[in-house]
Amino acid sequence: MNTSESPVVVMKFGGTSVGDISRIKRVADLVAAFRQSDPGVRIVVVLSAMAGETNRLVRLAKECVDRPQPREMDVLLATGEQVTIALLAMRLCEMGISAKSLLAPQVRISTDARHTNAQIESIDSRVIEDIVAAGAIPIVAGFQGISEEGDITTLGRGGSDITAVALAAALRARTCYIYTDVPGVFSTDPRLDPNARLLERVSHEEMLEMASLGAKVLHPRSVYFAMRYAVPLVVLSTFAGACSPGINGTWIVREEELMEKPLVTGVTHRFDEAQLTVEGMPDDIESMSKLFDALAERDVYIDMISQEGVGSHLVNVSVTVPDEQSGLALETIRGIVPTLKANGVTVERDIAKVSVVGVGMRYHTGVAARAFRCLAREGISVQMVNTSEIKMSVLVTRKYCEAAVRALHAEFIG
Repeated sequence: MNTSESPVVVMKFGGTSVGDISRIKRVADLVAAFRQSDPGVRIVVVLSAMAGETNRLVRLAKECVDRPQPREMDVLLATGEQVTIALLAMRLCEMGISAKSLLAPQVRISTDARHTNAQIESIDSRVIEDIVAAGAIPIVAGFQGISEEGDITTLGRGGSDITAVALAAALRARTCYIYTDVPGVFSTDPRLDPNARLLERVSHEEMLEMASLGAKVLHPRSVYFAMRYAVPLVVLSTFAGACSPGINGTWIVREEELMEKPLVTGVTHRFDEAQLTVEGMPDDIESMSKLFDALAERDVYIDMISQEGVGSHLVNVSVTVPDEQSGLALETIRGIVPTLKANGVTVERDIAKVSVVGVGMRYHTGVAARAFRCLAREGISVQMVNTSEIKMSVLVTRKYCEAAVRALHAEFIG
């Protein structure tokens, strides 16, 4: 397909957008309006399951067995999107618009065999290209793929975003529109700070950091796909106004396309991490190596690390891990405490990570100084710090999270 003659757009609708029949009908109206507003464009639609459906299926599995097998979980979870794509295709066909629902095996979205968190390896775009060339709209099930062995796989929570951007990359789409229940990406969570601003443009790199650090509007892996394959990405609301190519929202673009590079673009937060502290550990590189080798062998993801001297040649070493892995991490460290000759290990879950993100940080100094002064004025103590070229994260007690977010947003964004 020559995309210069037949431009393609991908329209992805999340779970809240297809949460019931009335909303599925609205999605059909949006697709029809987009098609009418730009008759030359070829549309590909990607859908999530209805809001709450994946959670319902997970509950069913856990009511049935104590430990559901990952392969069978994927077979179960993939049914949610099958419902929504069929319903939308029916609705569009009734409106006189040719549409065809497609599951991952039909689209040939190939993944590895890591069930419940698979990675896309390739997409055979010919099936979709043939359908759009015939004037029909493919309605693709998000979140799912197929392994080399022919097994259904799923891409993890939020995986429909990944499907949409990967398809957009494979089809060399003009734009990938991500429709959700918010009008775009905000400078911080509006539920915590009423002064949050809707952002017009964000760089891929900023969005990748923000998504990884708590901004839930996009899956981090979808942003990575968009950055790697230069896919123009737009986040916008299903429920605000009519659908047209010029609709407002937040554009996720290459840094070179940003008119301005503010010092800080966004302030994010997340609660889903735990802090583990190995107490009274020998202060030597061999002990550190044993600790992190043990965690790596169990595939525990380490985020932040700090070290504090507590006596002659002894240190407390603290790490943060995803809360869902904190039990595994605690078990692993307890198992090697005698080998490390440490005093023990503790875990704390009453924490929050607050981050400031902006490509402007790579061009200016003094961000850390301003951030610490700001938090000091609010009487907020910082337990750990992590930085990169375009972000700074601090770990605080959870009860201070909202105050930290609002103070840092006021300091850097206003």
